[in-house]
Amino acid sequence: MADLETPDHYELLQISPRADLETIQRVFRHLAKRYHPDNPETGDAVRFEQLVEAFKVLSDPTERAKYDIRYAQLNATRWKVFDQETARSDVSADRSLRTALLSILYAACRNDASKPGIGEMDLERLLNCPQEHMQFHVWYLKENGLIRRTDSGTLAITASGVDLVLEMGGPARGGMHLLDSGEPKAEPTPKSKSA
Repeated sequence: MADLETPDHYELLQISPRADLETIQRVFRHLAKRYHPDNPETGDAVRFEQLVEAFKVLSDPTERAKYDIRYAQLNATRWKVFDQETARSDVSADRSLRTALLSILYAACRNDASKPGIGEMDLERLLNCPQEHMQFHVWYLKENGLIRRTDSGTLAITASGVDLVLEMGGPARGGMHLLDSGEPKAEPTPKSKSA
């Protein structure tokens, strides 16, 4: 998450927000061994402290509930690109949806290239757009080789998709447009010389 005051404990522990206590404990033990400062090969005191804090919060039901509320609020605003009404209309909204979809998949791949996919339900939630509105855009991006379905069934960006995102200025930049509006571009008018 992109909030300095609320670290992404799930990302630190490399677990799903739906992980049960047993999974949290198992993953924490594994990562704690790897990053413990006494480990001469992979020890990292700062990372270890972050893991301990994440474990304390996520293993306590009360603290986890409080954290999950903040986590959900931050995620809800993180990728909010447009509202439901906009998603139902024009080419501009279609362009925004494809831009946002590619931007999210780019960020997911950039954050963890070994697990680059995001499930369609998560994308629907992040984009605030129901599946039936996204189906066309997912089809379009897949047909153009910009996204793919992973072995686990999630959607991930392809190398061509990454190239397009970077060509357009990076994820979710104002000038990134995946389709032109279809309207001819106006020719620049020559400046007249004053006498």
